Amino acid sequence: MTPVHFSFTSAFVLGFMGLAFNRMHLLSALLCLEGMMLSLYIMMALWALKLDSMTFSAVPILLLAFSACEASAGLALLVATSRTHGTDHLRALNLLRC
Repeated sequence: MTPVHFSFTSAFVLGFMGLAFNRMHLLSALLCLEGMMLSLYIMMALWALKLDSMTFSAVPILLLAFSACEASAGLALLVATSRTHGTDHLRALNLLRC
C-alpha cells in the first residue's frame, strides 16, 4: 500500500471512528461524515486516474454530488432540530417522544 492510499484510508477510518465514538453533537457527526466522504472522493479520483479510463471518470463527480446533497440535508436537519429542541445534542433526539 502506498503512503497516499494509506493516508486516505486512515482518514476514512478516523472519520468512521469519530462518528462511532463521538456521539455528543449532531454537528460533529456531520463533520465526521463529510470527512469520510472527502476521503472517499479523493480515493475514487485517484482510482479513476490510475485506471486511465473515461468510463470511471464520472464516478468521483457523482460521489461529490451525493456528498453535497447529504451535507445540505444534514444542515437542514441540524437547523430544524436546533429550532425545535433548542440544542444539537444527539441525546435530545428521541424518536419515542416525537
